[in-house]
This record gives sequence, C-alpha cells and structure tokens, in this order.
Amino acid sequence: MPGVTHSAHLPPGLDEAAHRCLVAGFAGTTAVPDTLKRLVDRGLGGVILFTRNVRDAEQVRRLTAELRSLRPDLLVGIDNEGGGIGHLVGADAPEVPGSYALGVADDPGLTGRCADALAGHLASLGITVSYAPVADLQHHPRNPIVRTRSFGAEPDLAARHLRAWITATERRGVASCAKHFPGHGGTETDSHHGIAVDPRSHDELRADFEPFRAAVAAGVPMIMSAHVVYPALDPERPATLSRRILGDLLRHELDFDGVLVSDALEMKAIAERYGEAAGARIALAAGADQVIVAVPDLEVTLACRDAVLDALRSGVLPEERVREAAGRVRRLAVRYAAPAAGAVDGWDAGAGLEAARRAVRSREVPSAVRGAHVVDLFPPPHPALNWGGEDLLTEVRALDPTATGTAVSGEHTDPAPFVEEILRASGDTPLVIATCDAGLHPWQERLSAALLSRRPDAVRIDTGLPEGGALCSYGRGRVNLRAVAEALVGA
Repeated sequence: MPGVTHSAHLPPGLDEAAHRCLVAGFAGTTAVPDTLKRLVDRGLGGVILFTRNVRDAEQVRRLTAELRSLRPDLLVGIDNEGGGIGHLVGADAPEVPGSYALGVADDPGLTGRCADALAGHLASLGITVSYAPVADLQHHPRNPIVRTRSFGAEPDLAARHLRAWITATERRGVASCAKHFPGHGGTETDSHHGIAVDPRSHDELRADFEPFRAAVAAGVPMIMSAHVVYPALDPERPATLSRRILGDLLRHELDFDGVLVSDALEMKAIAERYGEAAGARIALAAGADQVIVAVPDLEVTLACRDAVLDALRSGVLPEERVREAAGRVRRLAVRYAAPAAGAVDGWDAGAGLEAARRAVRSREVPSAVRGAHVVDLFPPPHPALNWGGEDLLTEVRALDPTATGTAVSGEHTDPAPFVEEILRASGDTPLVIATCDAGLHPWQERLSAALLSRRPDAVRIDTGLPEGGALCSYGRGRVNLRAVAEALVGA
C-alpha cells in the first residue's frame, strides 16, 4: 500500500535524500494534511501551491508559515509568470502582462520592474520559489501552449529579458526557474494533453537552446524540463526522461549545475505513456534533481516516492545519483527556503500596466471608438493554468459605460441565431470583435467571419498573438485587456 513504505534496507540518509527529490501539491487553504506532514518529516524537498490553496494574502502567509514550522528548509513554490498565468489573484497579486507583451515593449528595465513586483509579492507571502520565467521561443504558429507566455521568437530578445527577470527575482531572494528545457515552442501539441514531438533537426533546435544558455549565464538557480520528444536529440524519450538531453546537453554543453526540476508528472505526456511513478524513477535516473507531482491527491505522490525507494533498493536507481540530486536541493534550500531580510519592501505596482500600454501602442492605434458593442471571443481557461475571469467587455465598460456586448468563452451551441442576436443588439453602433488565437480555435474564425460578412466596418482586436486586428493586447492578463481597452476608447 502506498504510504507504508519505510526506510529499512537503505543506507543512512538515503531515505531523506529520496524525499528531497520530490515536490508535492496538496489540497486546502488552512490545515496541512497529515500525509503531507509525514512526507515533510521524512525530508520532502518542496511543495507547490495552486489556486486551490489560495483564499487571500493573509491566509497564504499563515499557510506558508505553518509549512515552514514543519521544517524550516522546506521550499514553497508556485507558478508565477504574470499575464493570465498565476494563482495569486485572490492574494492581491501585482498585475503584470505576460512575457510576450514585455518582449514587444522590449525594455529590459521595465521587465525587471515587473519581475521585481511579482517576486516581492511572493516573498511577502512566504513563497520563495517561482516556476518562471518561460524561456521557450514562440515560433511555431500552431503551438497551443507557449504563445504569449514567451518573450518572443528571437533568441537574443528572449535572452535579454530572461537576464532582467532572473536578476530582479534574485535580488528579492526568490528562486527563479527557466522553463521548459530545451524548448516547448516548436510543437503542435500541448504536453498537458498528450505526447508532444518537436521534429526539427539538431541545427534547427540550437536557437531554442540559447535563451537557456543566457539564463544559466545569468545565474538561474533552477531549470524545468519539457515533456517533449526531440527525435534529433533522443528519439526514444521526452526530455524529462532523457539522459542525453538532461545530462549531455544541459549539464555538460550548457554547464548548468543548479536544480533541474521536472514539469508535473501527471501531465499526459508522461502519465499516459509511463505513469507518474515510473516517470519519477526514470526522470531522477536521467538527471533530474526534483520531480513535481502537482495533483492534490497525495496517494500519487506516495506512489512516486515508493517507486523511487524501490528502485534504490533494487539498484535500478543508483544511490549516488539520488544523493547528488538531494545535495543540489539542499544547496538551493540554504539560499531560498526562507524569505530574505528586506525582500518584502515595496514594489512598483504600476510597472505592469505601463508595460501593457507600451506593448499595445507599439503599433498604430486607430481612432477612438465609443459606445461600441463588444464581442469578446476566447477559449475556455486552460485546466492547468489559472484564469481570473478577465474579459475585454468588462475593461471597456469600466472606461466607457455606454458600451454593451458579450463575452463568449468557448464554442456557441447554435452560432447562426447567435450572430443574428449580436447584429440586432449592436444596431447602428460600432461593432468590436475580439478574438484570441482564432487560428487555433476554428469556432472563433467562423463566428468572426459571419459577423464581418454583415458588418465589414467592425473593429477587430487580437487578444492573443497578432492575427491582423487593428489592435493587439498580446495576452489576456487583466492589464493586457485594460491597456487595449484604453487604446480602443481613447482613454
């Protein structure tokens, strides 16, 4: 039974070392589950928080304090990329745009101010590990998962903004984590949902290595692996499970000696083909130092732990590999387990909106549109990523109360009557049609085309990557939408 495994027949310290290699998710906002307490007592390396663990800022502070009271060197982390990717909306997180907008503004100093705000807020909550920034290059037009999370398509652009982000985060005493090595931007599949393959040649992949090389040079303390198969690098296994990619490429060619952490093992690219438990064992053998089990069901974490311990007992997983990994995690904890003195001083709360505005206004802004009927089309929120309920109509109406419209998240069951309803409601007023990565979501293309065929005068807005609209927000974070709403209404 998972959970009853004990440390018998293991050399001294090896059970604790194996636990150091695990990062666990859990449920709840107040009490720490007993199972998690037992894992921490045996040496659990870290926990990862999600929206399910967040009610408000003071509650998060109490929770992180309780976690650290169990063991002061426990690492407490969270995904904190900015834009629409974050779990701290309820805890008054600073509003910053996603990385793509920062790349469009292309002011590393401004990127540093945004990263500083995010890191300062984390430190104030007792969170000292940030699984950000994204170092992937967004260059495949049908990539479904990177997109506006990336700083852009150019290695040099990404590199200078990664340096700014990592440096600012480090000053706050928070550990940053460049992800997803060696790059998730060249796939057509989201590894949350299935096996992702990047078919490019080794030479074509080299550009994707460069942002990670820059992150290593900037002193990034953590790198997260991608659950992606790169046949040119290793035709057999995804990067998370590949000695060639984690060892030969990252450790030796890029000379990274920090903590290498896996993306979440329950993602289908790993779970469906290998299973989480086997994934944990293989990832550690391949060179990972920590594996993340993000699901709140701690039985999954226990199964992963037991697979690692069984592999150590049988010799399938070398003892020296786990001790090496645990040593790196301990060194990370010495630097980052507790918030640094002075790390929670104030930050620039306006940096995010400034960056979002500069991104929107990087292109010609059309004449102001007032009293519009706004149709905001966007895909449902990603199940693994937070979404705070932002929509463009709300931001427009905050500036122009005469505006009307509707927000549509997901395909409409009966589009033809819906189009007629929109046309009747808009009447002779200006019509604004906003889409988010419509090329990936044909229902948006169909609906917007039907509306444009009847209202060719409609103003088009892109809230994902640019697709020919008159305005582009470069993301759906609240400040992205606010900035594009300002440009639309002339505020």
